[in-house]
Order: sequence, then structure tokens, then C-alpha cells
Amino acid sequence: MSRERNSSSASGIIAASESMRSVLRAADDVAMAPTTVLLFGESGTGKEVIARYIHNHSLRAERSWVAVNCAAIPDDLLESELFGHERGAFTGAGERRTGRIEQAHLGTLLLDEISEMPLRLQAKLLRVLQEREIDRVGGQRPISVDVRVICTSNRSLEAMVAEKLFRADLYYRINVFPITLPPLRRRPDDIEPLTRHLLDEAAAALGRQTHDLAKESLELLHKYAFPGNVRELRNLLERALIRTKNGLIGPADLGLELGTIAAPGGLFAEPPSNHFPDGAPLDLTALEHLAIAEALRRAGGNRTHAARLLGIALRTLRNKLRETPTLAQPSRHLVRPAEVTPEHENFSAQLSQEDLHHETF
Repeated sequence: MSRERNSSSASGIIAASESMRSVLRAADDVAMAPTTVLLFGESGTGKEVIARYIHNHSLRAERSWVAVNCAAIPDDLLESELFGHERGAFTGAGERRTGRIEQAHLGTLLLDEISEMPLRLQAKLLRVLQEREIDRVGGQRPISVDVRVICTSNRSLEAMVAEKLFRADLYYRINVFPITLPPLRRRPDDIEPLTRHLLDEAAAALGRQTHDLAKESLELLHKYAFPGNVRELRNLLERALIRTKNGLIGPADLGLELGTIAAPGGLFAEPPSNHFPDGAPLDLTALEHLAIAEALRRAGGNRTHAARLLGIALRTLRNKLRETPTLAQPSRHLVRPAEVTPEHENFSAQLSQEDLHHETF
């Protein structure tokens, strides 16, 4: 089921670069098979979009599509969310509940950020993959399920297996057909078509009739590293479109400043320093608290983004904030970005509701 892809793909996935064309070729190869797929990539690279693409081009396309973010659901609720429960299984279980795995019967189940699944639930998931059956919490008999599973991770599962943070048997069971999505900084050929496509989407949502990108702005985007990948590009263009007064987005409208994370040698790269700042605390706990507070400040209070900056799981950050609640309190240095307007917030809310239908990578 091979298809030639270009920057105007009807699937909504921009693939002018060879690296993304390779991803789509792999997705096409595996789509019609019942094989378990494991998608690797940094946050914002479009793993869920590719997962949905695989489902839409599979024999299960007309069946259920069920997505579960393993990092977004508290540990004590995740088992019931995935496997369901019987009435009276625990306090508050007033009626039987069908789990997400059962809901995906004959369709596709996406386990987003599977690296964040607790070890005790990994054993139950392994049984689902091997035996094709589940046990509801409090249930007396197994229930047969036919589910195609796609998993995503922005962390190295192989490294987590070595650190005994992820079950080796589950890793080998889900790592049947791995696909790695490239970060946007490795897709320079996609930046211009992506930018123009996302600008069109943003303009339509904001009701802007005319818009364009100055040549200098496009050059600036090519030099930027995009640590948040396509998701960051989308948000950056949204802000720029709101800022611009004449429909032409200039460099100042992009709001990129010196010190922004960038590729080595890029426009915003800062000279490396091996000097530890004078007066900085040496106590490891204090250093950790400083790092968390700074990450939250840079992320504007967004915990998911802060966890990404720290290189830790969202659940780990939540646990640390629970241990030290004062870290989560806004500091006097944490100010609301000037470019965020009510129009901007309404548009963001709309995008969050429709991400799966309109997000482009």
C-alpha cells in the first residue's frame, strides 16, 4: 500500500523532507497488518497523528479508535480506566464500568506515553497482548478482546528496561514494528510548507482574511531549533498572527529572543560555559528545587512542558510538587506573557478541542 507523499498530502501530514516520507512509508507498510506498533519521538513531533494515520489506513478504520494518555491519569485510577471494573469492586464503584481496552474491541487502542505506566499494570497489559483477554477489576472471569495496539514514548524504553523502570518482556512484546519520528530541527525541508499550512489554519480559525510571512521571518524559523517541535511552531505562528498589524508577519512578530534554545551554531545558541555560578547552592535538594522552579517559570506554569524541560516524567514532577507544594506556587517572576490575549486564549481552547482532527505534522 505504497503512496508517494509530498508537502500537500491530503492526509494533513506535511512530508516534504525525506525523513518524514520515510516515516509515512513505514506507516503505510504496517497499516494493513494487525501488528503492534511502537512510535518513538520527542514531544510535539506528531506521534499521535501518525498513530491515527495508521488506524485510518488499516482494516479497522471503521471501528473504534480509543486513545489513552498513560501519563495524564493518576496511578490509582489507571487500572480501572484501562480494564474497567465491576459494581462494588471498590469504594465508589456503584456500577459496572467498561474499560478503554474493552471499548477498543475490534478497533485500535493508542497507549500514549506508555513509559509512564506503573510496573504492576504493565504485567496486566502484557497478558492482554499475549492472551487477548482482560480481567475487569473485581471481575470473576476473563473477557476476550480483539484490539490492535499502538504505543508511543518520548523516552528510551530500552534505557528504562536497563534501569528496571520498564518490564523487559513488555518492551519486547510491543517493540514489534518501531517507527522513530524526527524532531522538526531535522526536517528543514518541511519548515516552509508546514509554516504556510499552519498559518492558513490559524488565519481561518481567527477569521483573518490576509496573511503572509516576510522572507526574513522564514529565515529566522529555519535557524531556530524548535525544542517543542511542530506543536511549538503552531503556537508561535498563532501568536505572531495575533500580533501582526498589517497581515505580514515580520521577525519581531515571531517573538524569538536571544537565549532561546537552539541548535548548535544556530542564531540563538549561547556560548557554552563550564563555570558554576558563584553563590549557587551545592545542596542537591536545593539545586533540584531551583531547577523545578525555573522550569515552571519558563513553561509559564505548564507542568507538562516543565517536565519536558527537566527531562523527567510528568508523574515524577507531580510527585515532587506534592512533596514540596510551595514549588508550584507562582513566583513574583512568573508573569503572564504580554502576547496572550482573550482572542488568543479562545483560539487555544478551540485547538485543544480539535487537535486530533486538524493537527498537521
